[in-house]
Amino acid sequence: MVDTLKIERRLRPETRVRSVDFSNIAFGRVYSDHMFQAEYLDGEWGKLRIEPYDYLPLLPGTTSLHYGQSIFEGLKAYKTQAGDIAVFRPELNARRLNISAERMCIPPMPEELFLGAMTELLRIDRDWVPSHPGTSLYIRPFAFACDEYIGLRPSSQFRFIIFTCPVGSYYSKPVKVRIETHFSRTVVGGTGYAKAAGNYGGSLYPAQLAQKEGYDQLIWTDALKHEYIEEAGTMNIMFVIGDTLITAETGDTVLRGITRDSILELARELGVKVEVRKIAVNEIIDALQKGTLTEAFGTGTAATVTSISLISHGGIDYELPPVGESFFSQRVLRELDDIRYGRKEDHRGWMYKI
Repeated sequence: MVDTLKIERRLRPETRVRSVDFSNIAFGRVYSDHMFQAEYLDGEWGKLRIEPYDYLPLLPGTTSLHYGQSIFEGLKAYKTQAGDIAVFRPELNARRLNISAERMCIPPMPEELFLGAMTELLRIDRDWVPSHPGTSLYIRPFAFACDEYIGLRPSSQFRFIIFTCPVGSYYSKPVKVRIETHFSRTVVGGTGYAKAAGNYGGSLYPAQLAQKEGYDQLIWTDALKHEYIEEAGTMNIMFVIGDTLITAETGDTVLRGITRDSILELARELGVKVEVRKIAVNEIIDALQKGTLTEAFGTGTAATVTSISLISHGGIDYELPPVGESFFSQRVLRELDDIRYGRKEDHRGWMYKI
């Protein structure tokens, strides 16, 4: 299908890329030269093209603007120490996109089209992949409904786009979080396991309230009684209590994170005891009070591994020990970075070379 791809290159693209300070990149503010587009019409994906990154012509009646029939993914490309371009586990993003698509009544995207389009786009924009320590090229595939119709039904036309942007760290330091006991990110039977746009839009207001109180993000809890830990902001969350790494089960209300699953696999290989189960808020507070909770950190594509320095609950702030080199989160972050930047052999086959 990618054989039918049409390519229109930006005139003098080297002018833009040379103006970027790759040693000081704000997350999600600078965009690469090109984007991929595909359209779903008459029951199939077609009109495949790579063209200059630019505005989208949308009519006011476009259904996704009104009802949020939109999904997205996030993944990263890295420049290895050998100078190659490699993407971290993109086939899992392709599969997860289709899990989200099914939930949101969006036609599936063939995996070979997802990977083929991404590959061609990165070949054209390979100069945008930064090589400075801690940097990468963030890749954003997304799909949305395109019918010009404001009646409530699934759309029959869709657009799929991939664009990229060079990025540094999402969080520059360990974060302070508050356990949320009123607002909910999602509910059982909802769209929490999908990367649906509305999940994130609905989280902004409670996160903003927390930020006004001095916290960086929220720890989301179950919507029924707020008794169990689910996610942290836009990340999965992990705890080290005693000698055990603990994280919540995935399901209706918890996204199955690719970084999460990779870290769990690495932990088991390192001989770390792992528990994937329900985590009670009271268990976390009890461990904080006793000093047996030594690490808490978020995992995700954008943030990778983000240490948590403080957890607040019931008006009480509990500080965690300062992050040390021997911490599990730092060991596993070094291991991931060594694989992604080509400093260590990728014997698991996680890196997709361009």
